[in-house]
Amino acid sequence: MTTMKILVEADLRRIVPLDLEAIACVEDAFHALATKAVAMPPILRLDIPEHRGEVDVKTAYVPGLDGFAIKISPGFFDNPKIGLPSTNGLMVLLSTTTGLVQAVLFDNGYLTDVRTAAAGAVAAKHLSREDASVAAIFGAGMQAKLQLEALSLVRPIREARIWARDLTKAGNAADELAEKLGFPVRAAADGRAAVDGADIIVTTTPSSTPILKAEWLQPGQHVTAMGSDAEHKNEIEPAVLIAAGLYVADSLRQTRRLGELHHAIAAGLVAEDTIFPELGEIVAGRKPGRTGPDQITVADLTGTGIQDTAIATLASARAGSAGAGTTFKS
Repeated sequence: MTTMKILVEADLRRIVPLDLEAIACVEDAFHALATKAVAMPPILRLDIPEHRGEVDVKTAYVPGLDGFAIKISPGFFDNPKIGLPSTNGLMVLLSTTTGLVQAVLFDNGYLTDVRTAAAGAVAAKHLSREDASVAAIFGAGMQAKLQLEALSLVRPIREARIWARDLTKAGNAADELAEKLGFPVRAAADGRAAVDGADIIVTTTPSSTPILKAEWLQPGQHVTAMGSDAEHKNEIEPAVLIAAGLYVADSLRQTRRLGELHHAIAAGLVAEDTIFPELGEIVAGRKPGRTGPDQITVADLTGTGIQDTAIATLASARAGSAGAGTTFKS
């Protein structure tokens, strides 16, 4: 007889909040990616262009963990027009010993949101100045809000600006965040104004044309670009990578193919075989991070399967401790 646990979004929101433990879980995953024989195949993606839809499938096996996750993550970016969220999906956790299903996590994209925000916090922790206190967030959706919340857990954020193409949405998000986080958050009418004087800039959109310009950047700023997880997406001007003193990939193999680096290569600004550090190498102390207070740093986060295995493993462990979910026997 085998057993399998079913966890729904309500269970997962209760037992896996965006907290320091979730951030540490993702940080440990990046460390493992740099130090262990992790198996992480390329992302499988299905595009459904007539509905602005895409489906990503990600996975990774980490030696030493009892399970590995396979995540199915749809993103349909016209959904808000009909009152539905842009993202949803689920994760399946399987045994690394037998391959049997241990848990099905019907998270509707919630765990992806948490682990993506946690990755942004890890990047900021290792690449931004320790005294970084002003944040600029591009985008006004769920990930924009979570990125600012995650930043506030690892840096002394005291002020934030929100820029989005829809100024009303930016204003609503700013009001919501100010009330939740307890510091001033305002909507910025244009991107340059949002960036001016910011210490950390995070782009969280599905844009296919750059929304962050190289000429806007100032010494000492850190940029985390996390929206470009497909070849056609491009949030930051390729020249930003040239302006930066340090470019860091979550997975260099991925960012060469579908991240912001992909566009810098296509523009002829960077050779395809150029070696850059990965975030895990910096977390593990194998490569240096920020080398000075005036250095401009860029993290290119395309989302990795190891983050999904890590957050699914955390969810399963917490479900066991909390007695959450429904157990099925077969």
